[in-house]
Amino acid sequence: MKLIICCLFSIAVLPATAQHKKEHKKWDKEKMAEYMPSLSRTLGGSFQKFSGLNNRLVNLPQYEPLKNYTATIGLGWFKERNRIISDAGITLGSSMSARRDEKSSTIRYIGFNANIGYDVLKNEHITLFPLVGLGYQGYQSVFYKDNSQVDFDDVLESPIVQQNITPVKFTNGFFVYRAGAGVLFKSPKHPASIGLQAGYTGSFQKRAWRTNDRQSLANAPEDRISQFYFNVVLISNPWMRMRK
Repeated sequence: MKLIICCLFSIAVLPATAQHKKEHKKWDKEKMAEYMPSLSRTLGGSFQKFSGLNNRLVNLPQYEPLKNYTATIGLGWFKERNRIISDAGITLGSSMSARRDEKSSTIRYIGFNANIGYDVLKNEHITLFPLVGLGYQGYQSVFYKDNSQVDFDDVLESPIVQQNITPVKFTNGFFVYRAGAGVLFKSPKHPASIGLQAGYTGSFQKRAWRTNDRQSLANAPEDRISQFYFNVVLISNPWMRMRK
């Protein structure tokens, strides 16, 4: 009789235990979704003049000056909690102007940044926020000469000719500050947002251009970052899907 009662009691307790585990698991997923940041992806452009470097090319017609624009893509994370916004990311930029078979130039960079902002709208579907932040941007400029008139055999036979047809490369790096604003439109049905960001990036000081191996050069031109940027932003939260 005691054995039968124990079995019946165990059977009665099992659904409650299973329900408790299910609720606990759901709570864990909700807490994870609450504290984990969202994934952000950006596509846009930036505008920057490198006057110091370009001015050195005025009397060198074999080189093409650098373009003033770059196309950019980015990947990072975005978090909003109690209307406080924080985000960070990696940005890749390129003027996409290199034509290796003729005279051309290109500028490319990689940037890292971290920012903080505040949602000025108390709206469930729209987020409007200013942002300020800090970061670092590393640049490489490449200059290609027109080598179409160089004889093939001369390249094979002469180390001097080989060196003369090699593109010239310089590097630079800047610690930067950022200020901008953004707007996001949240989907009512999906854990995702789309929006725009725009702003200004500046460097704390001028920096001299170096060789591609980052060696210092005498009388090297100096530049600073004074850059305007804009991005289309797509934000998604894979953690939210775990709550379902």
